[in-house]
This record gives sequence, structure tokens and C-alpha cells, in this order.
Amino acid sequence: MEHTSEIHGANGEEWVEVTSGPIPGMAAAATSKDRVQLWALVLDARSVPCRLEHDAGVWRLLAPAGFLDRACEELRLFEEENRNWPPVAPPAHPLAENTLATLSVLVLLATFHNLTQLDVTLPAFSQPDWVGLGNAQAARILDGQWWRLVTALTLHADSLHLVSNLAIGGIFVVFLCRELGSGLAWSLLLGAGALGNLANAYAQSPGHSSVGASTTVFGAVGILAALSLVRYRQQLQRRWPLPVASALALLALLGTEGKNTDLGAHLFGFLYGICLGLITEYLLGRYGRPGRLLNALLALFSAVVVVAAWWAALEFGG
Repeated sequence: MEHTSEIHGANGEEWVEVTSGPIPGMAAAATSKDRVQLWALVLDARSVPCRLEHDAGVWRLLAPAGFLDRACEELRLFEEENRNWPPVAPPAHPLAENTLATLSVLVLLATFHNLTQLDVTLPAFSQPDWVGLGNAQAARILDGQWWRLVTALTLHADSLHLVSNLAIGGIFVVFLCRELGSGLAWSLLLGAGALGNLANAYAQSPGHSSVGASTTVFGAVGILAALSLVRYRQQLQRRWPLPVASALALLALLGTEGKNTDLGAHLFGFLYGICLGLITEYLLGRYGRPGRLLNALLALFSAVVVVAAWWAALEFGG
């Protein structure tokens, strides 16, 4: 850097102007009010004496002659460190238009709940006890009845339980399906829900049992938080925990109320959602979003898992 003018204060101390130097773009910013004020804050933070002067529309940053070299070095380091700030936002990609398909799955879940409330007789099965066969009972899960990890996600205690999950969870599920594609999103949701139920079975007493899609709902919250955390990590810088902190606040707000609330299932669903979301965002960054065929195969896989789980429940859970 160099100085272009000399100013003497009342005590005879020489102040010189800190102006453009070897840093690209610094010359153009030298007369910018915001930029010069920012440089003054930088020097103040580094305990370098400085002052601002405004003359004929031009802003000048002055430093004592004895501190000029240090002022130049501090500003050079600051500009080099922040040369690429703010970083360029990741390229936006269009959301998949699959809202109707996602809502159809949610309607199917509601329809299944209504069927479980009726005295339905299936071929080879006499009026099954749906909740008894499919709930996430810890002892039976640990005893090898794996299907309960999945079947419990499709059951609800009553209509209010169902509506609350659909109304609150539907928002997150619809957005996640549009973000990732239906097949990938539902596979992740199913995985987060099943893993959450498994971890909860280990954490709870043997007699503990639960039903509901809320484990999957909080899995969706965790997945979205992880996607945001990784995708915008450069923009967040020191505020990188914000997506997860926001999701934890949502968990505390929605996942801990009510005497029958299974906090463990909500928490584990959320944690596994974060894990799966981090892995997914890494793979998306490397390979891109799945195409239509792969999404269709993943959707088919998810459906097969649910059907197979209920077949196993009806066949072996009696």
C-alpha cells in the first residue's frame, strides 16, 4: 500500500492516508464509504490508530505515519482472508413436481387407519388385531420381530393422532419429496422411522410399545436439517449449527407434548434423519439427484418393504 497525502494534527503528529495497494479490487473500493468504514473497524479491532475524513464526496482513512506499515499489513491480511466472501450460493435446482403423488401416499395411510378400525376379515386371517400385531413393542422387536419396526409407522392410536401427524408431518414430507424425489425421500423416511424404532426399543423397558408415523415425521425434520447444514455450510460459517438448532427447537415444541408422547421415538427418528440426510447430501453432491427410473425403483422398494412387513406380522405375529 502507499500514502497519497500527509496531514498534520494539532500536536504536529503526521497522519497519512491509507490507500490502494497490491490487493486486487482495493483501489476501486478505496473511496467507498462502507468499505473505508469497514477498514477503520478492522484497524480498531487490531488496536491500530486511525481516523476517517470526508472531503468533497471522498472518504479517506488516515493512520499515524509510524503505524502505516502495520495498518497496510492488517488490511492486506483482512482483504485476502475475505476475498471470496460472501461465497457463491450453491446452484438451485428445480423442485420435483410430485405433490399429488406424495399426498396420495398420505391419503393411503389415512385409509389404512380407517380399515384397521373396522372388523375386516382377510383370507386366511380372522379379524386381525392390527395394533397388537404391528405395534413397536420393545421386547418383541429385540426378540426378532423386525416387521414391527415398519408396521408401527403405519398405525395410529386414534383419529386425532392420525390427523396431527398428517397435518404437521405432511408439510415436511411434501417438501422433502419435492426436494429429493419421491422414491429417495420415502426410502429415507422409512429408514429413519425404522431405525428410530429400533434404537427406541433398546432404550426403553421391555414392555414399552408405541405406534404412529411421528418417528418418520421427525426423521423428515432431521433429513431437511442435514441437507441445509451441508448445502449451505459456507454461507453459514460460524452460524453453521442453525439448521440443526432450529430442528431441535421444533422437536422440543412438537415432540414432547402430551402424556402419550413417545419422546424417545421422536428423538431417535430425528437423529437418524440427520445421519441419513448427511449421507444423502454427500452422495447428491457427488452423483446428483436420482433420475426417474431410480426414483421409481426406490419407491417400489419402499412399498414392498411395508407390504412384506405386514405380511410377516400377519403370518408370524399371532
